[in-house]
Amino acid sequence: MNFVPPRKLRYPVALATEPSGTTAAPGMDEMNSDAILNMARAVLRTEADAVTALVERIDENFARACQLLLACRGRIVVTGMGKSGHIGNKIAATLASTGSPAFFLHPAEASHGDLGMITAGDAVLAISNSGETGEIITLLPIMKRLGIPLITLTGNAQSTIARAADVDLNVAVAQEACPLGLAPTASTTAALAMGDALAISLLESRGFTEEDFARSHPGGSLGRRLLLRVADLMHTGKQVPLVTTGTPLAEALMEMSRKGLGMTGVVDENKRLLGIFTDGDLRRTLDDRTLDFHNTPIEQVMTPDCKTGRADMLAAEALHLMDSHKINALLLVDDQHRVTGAVNMHDLLRAGVM
Repeated sequence: MNFVPPRKLRYPVALATEPSGTTAAPGMDEMNSDAILNMARAVLRTEADAVTALVERIDENFARACQLLLACRGRIVVTGMGKSGHIGNKIAATLASTGSPAFFLHPAEASHGDLGMITAGDAVLAISNSGETGEIITLLPIMKRLGIPLITLTGNAQSTIARAADVDLNVAVAQEACPLGLAPTASTTAALAMGDALAISLLESRGFTEEDFARSHPGGSLGRRLLLRVADLMHTGKQVPLVTTGTPLAEALMEMSRKGLGMTGVVDENKRLLGIFTDGDLRRTLDDRTLDFHNTPIEQVMTPDCKTGRADMLAAEALHLMDSHKINALLLVDDQHRVTGAVNMHDLLRAGVM
C-alpha cells in the first residue's frame, strides 16, 4: 500500500500538550490569530470579487429571463442540488415574499413523485454551478414536454443544463473562497446574488409596494406598521373619556381618572369635539392658585383646536402624528368632527407599532 504523507497545513498551528502527554486540539489562543484574520479577509474579498464580476453580465439575457418570469401565469419553481439547493430555497423565499409566487422543488424528490408539483403554466429556475447536475438533467425532458420556460444559473455556458435552457445566466467565479477549491463558497454567493437581482428586478417591474410586502409579512414589525389601522386598537364607546361644555373641572378630572387615557375630550351636545384637557393642561392649571376646581367650567382651561386623527388611518401614521406634536393621546373624529374613539401611546406600544 502506498504511503500518502499528511497534507501540510497552510498556516502553522501550535499544539498544546496536556499534562498526561497527549496532544490537545488547538484552541483559539494557540492558533495563529493573524493567519485566521488574513484568511477571513481573503474569503470576503474573493466572494466580493465574485459578486462584483456579475455586474458586467447583466445584459439582454438577464432582461429576457425577467420577461419570461413576468409572463409566468403559474409559479416559479426553483430547483438545485446540494449547496445550490440551499441557495435555491432562499431565492424561492425571496421571490415569494416580493410578489413572484415561487416554491423550491428538490430535484431528487422530483423524480419520485414531486414532479407533479410542476404544471404547464409554471417556469423553472434551475441552479447548478457545473451545469451537469444529474438530478436536474433527468428533469429536462419532462420540462420540454410541458413546454415551460427554463432559466438556469450555471458556471458553464457549454454544459448540458445551460444548453437546454431558454436563458442561461452566467454565475461562474474565478475561484472558490475555500483554499482547497472544493467547498462551494464564492459560487454559491454569486448564485444567491444573481437570484436577488432577479427577485428585485421583478419586484420593480410588478410595481410591488411596501403595503404589498407587508401583506406577506403580517407577523413582522413591517406588517404591523403598514397594515394595522387605528380602528384595530382604538378605545370606543364608554371607554372614551368625554365631558360636555359647562362640566366643572373637578368632574372632568374624575372622568380622566376613570378612563385612564391621560386626557378627556370636551364636546358639545352633538358630540362634536371642541377641545381637549390633558395631564399637561392639569399641571399648568395647578400653577394658578386662584383657580376653583369645583366651579371652573372645563372649556375655560381646555386646549381648543387639538390634534385629531381618523379611525381608518394607519397606526404608524397616528404614532408619527403624536410623536411630531409631542402628545401622548389622540382623539379620533369623523367627517362631522364627532368623536368616534381614542388611542394613546400605550395602545401603540402594546400593538408593537413602536
